[in-house]
Amino acid sequence: MAQWSVYLSGEIHTSWRDDIADGVKTRGLPVTLTAPVTDHPASDDCGVAILGEEPNKFWHDRKGAQVNAIRTSSLIKQADIVVVRFGDKYKQWNAAFDAGYAAALGKPLIINHAPDLVHPLKEVDAAALAVAETPAQIVDILDYVINGNLKGYTN
Repeated sequence: MAQWSVYLSGEIHTSWRDDIADGVKTRGLPVTLTAPVTDHPASDDCGVAILGEEPNKFWHDRKGAQVNAIRTSSLIKQADIVVVRFGDKYKQWNAAFDAGYAAALGKPLIINHAPDLVHPLKEVDAAALAVAETPAQIVDILDYVINGNLKGYTN
């Protein structure tokens, strides 16, 4: 069976990535999960830590964004499926960008968010092939598209 690459983009303040990883492992799915750097301070400061300090915050952030984009763009291009999670704690502009980038590349896109974000994310949701409310639903989708297993379904 082929190994699938699934890129997990989005909020970093909950355990949703771990929940998906646990579900993938429990079901024995042939999935490799990839993600951006989720250490927030490291992600923010990688550009200046590697390439040198910037006195202007704009250039500080830009250096970090560009270094992070090397990883993000490479992993999204390699992915078979891109999952983007939007949480309620912060606005995830980078996640919206990743969703648009994946859609532009023609990557199958699964969006994950709570029901109260349907309206603000309507354009992002419209680009997705599935919109899930929980990490468990994402695992169910992966199991179905990879193995044809429809959890809890009987004829």
